[in-house]
Amino acid sequence: MATRVKRTYNLAPRTVRVVREMAERYGVASSQDGVIELAVSELERRLGDEADAAMWERAASDPQFHAESAEVASAFRSADRETWPA
Repeated sequence: MATRVKRTYNLAPRTVRVVREMAERYGVASSQDGVIELAVSELERRLGDEADAAMWERAASDPQFHAESAEVASAFRSADRETWPA
């Protein structure tokens, strides 16, 4: 079983109400702790997606990235023709 850590946070009353409603009324998770864990996981995923998008945006204007991509594509072109369906 995963180790749990008890923490205390000072939250706005509206946040506490919404977390309770999400757990009880909407069944988003089996507990209020579960709602918070889902919310934190979703925020982490979104931040990671934003970081990835920023990295790809920088790569789109990076001549070295384009050169390396072309080099890799060229190196694997024959292997792709051999293994990928027509």
